[in-house]
Order: sequence, then structure tokens, then C-alpha cells
Amino acid sequence: MKAYLKDAAAYLWSGWGPVSSVLLFVALWEFGHQVYGTLILPSPIQTMQAFVQIYDEGVMLPAAMITAKRAMFGFFVAIGVGSVLGIAAGLSMTASRAMRPIVTIALGVPPITWVVLALMWFGMGGGSAVFTVVVTTLPITFAGAMMGTRTLDNGLHDMARTYHTPFLMMLWDVYLPHVLSYLFPAWITGRIAMDTPGTLALLVCVLGMLMAVEYLLLEPIQRQLEPWRNTDGPANFNTPKGF
Repeated sequence: MKAYLKDAAAYLWSGWGPVSSVLLFVALWEFGHQVYGTLILPSPIQTMQAFVQIYDEGVMLPAAMITAKRAMFGFFVAIGVGSVLGIAAGLSMTASRAMRPIVTIALGVPPITWVVLALMWFGMGGGSAVFTVVVTTLPITFAGAMMGTRTLDNGLHDMARTYHTPFLMMLWDVYLPHVLSYLFPAWITGRIAMDTPGTLALLVCVLGMLMAVEYLLLEPIQRQLEPWRNTDGPANFNTPKGF
């Protein structure tokens, strides 16, 4: 019981870290508003006022749900295609060298540029939202999967080949655990911020849903699949007894 209370108290106390970071973010946001003005960066109060106004008009939830569905569809398409192509490129040096310049160029383009291009190419429909999410998330996922595959310990790979490990078993037990340590950070990365009060108000809902996916889905799965990682400090590998 004492251990449980101690762990609960430590967990509650650890919540001050995220709270302080949010408060610091709001303070920096307000400072940026004071420096650049409403046209460039609306204040947090203006954003909340726009949020309340949109909510009172009854258009917030339908618009947020439509945007969230499009964003989630683009997100899962990007991580699925990017992960498969990245692993394939990591297994082939030729494919890796062929795709690297394209990925480098895509990663070097600011997300806001893709937003403008998507609006020009697809208009204000759902295609622009899906395209923007895919084109900003897929290169990051591809690079993470490729690097995870390329950095696999050759000794571990050779040992599995020596024992004639079946391909599916090698993929599941050798490649996948290592690649996931690169894929999860890549999946979690990628945010697009807009600088108008109305869009920021809607963005609060969308980012809230994306953060819920991150903290309630991806990170718990990561902790289950990577139990050897210690999130409070450096990686801690426990040596089995007898060694």
C-alpha cells in the first residue's frame, strides 16, 4: 500500500513538468503576439474567443470532425506506405540511394509551403488536407524506417542467418523490434500550425485528437513493445541472472 501511494504521489508530481511546459508555451505565445501583432500571431485570448464563438455558432464540432477524419486518413496512409517503403529501401542499398534525394528534398520543404500548394492544386476540398498530411508525414516515416533497417546490428542479423531463421520470424523478431524504435518517433513527429485566430481555434481540437492518438495509443503500444526502455532516463538493460 505504501509503495502504491508513493508511486501515485510520484506520478502526480511528475505532472507538473507538462503543466509548466504548457504555461511556458502560452507565455512565449503571448510574447510573440506582443512583438508581431494580431495579423501575424493572434494572442491566446483572441484564439480562445474565436474558439468560443465558433462553438456557439455550432460549426466547430462538424468542421473539427471532418478535418480530423481527413487528417487521420492521411496520417495512416502516410505511416503505412512510408513504413513499408522505408523498410524496403533499408533492405536494398540501391533503393536507399535512389530514394534518399527525393526524401531529402521533401523534408527540406516547410509544411506551410505544402499547405499553399495543396490549396492551389486541390482547392478547399478534402483532398488538400489529405495531401498535406501525407506529403509532410510520409518522408519522415520513410526516413525513420529506412534508418532503422539500415542500422540493425550485423552480428544479430548474421546469427539469425546462421541458424537458418525463417524470413517471417526474422522480420518479426529481429527487424521489427529494432525498426520500431525509429518508427515511433517518426510517427509522432509532424505538426502544422496556422496563424489566424479561426484556424488556430479549430486546430486546438484537431491537435487535441492527434495528441490523444499519440499519448493514448502510440506511446502505450511503444511501452508494451519496448519494455526494456526506461522513459525516465537512459536505456536500462537488466542483465539476466547467471551472466
